[in-house]
Amino acid sequence: MNDVSQHIQAMHATGSMTAEELLHLNLPNRRTELVRGRLIVREPAGYRHGDVAMRLGVLIGTYVYQHKLGRVFAAETGFTLERNPDTVRAPDVAFIRTERLLHPPPRGFAEIAPDLAAEVLSPDDRPGEVLAKVADWLKAGTPLVWVVDPIREHARVYRADGSEALVSPGESLDGEDVLSGFACLVDDVLA
Repeated sequence: MNDVSQHIQAMHATGSMTAEELLHLNLPNRRTELVRGRLIVREPAGYRHGDVAMRLGVLIGTYVYQHKLGRVFAAETGFTLERNPDTVRAPDVAFIRTERLLHPPPRGFAEIAPDLAAEVLSPDDRPGEVLAKVADWLKAGTPLVWVVDPIREHARVYRADGSEALVSPGESLDGEDVLSGFACLVDDVLA
């Protein structure tokens, strides 16, 4: 029996997987997250998803590094948002301000919610699952969550205060007080 099978069997025996078990799980060509101890396995993201996520990451990253504001994390970087049972979420792009960065950097999943989590929808994403993911980010302390929809060509902004906004083509995603001074047109992300 291989290592992956052993971890999955252990999870089924206990009914729950930990962040540490997820870290050592190796499922080639799959994206994984942990939601209240339950393993979520997805197929790799498609071409359009990868292009949009990278565009957004480059735009945010360029701004953050030019202004020395913190660090930007690439897709599939896991963040432990909750313990017992564990929740590990992985946004498509994340930003953490300099003053909140962990020193030394953890070897595994960081036990911190990013200041900004950006999700790019895939064609198979279900609305309820996306909203649950947004709720996990907000509950863990992420003040600003962006959900970019390449199919409908718009984005939604969710804030810690419970407000939300639709950002249409021709309008900008704004870093607000989380990423002060940053703005990018939805069209530039979806180009």
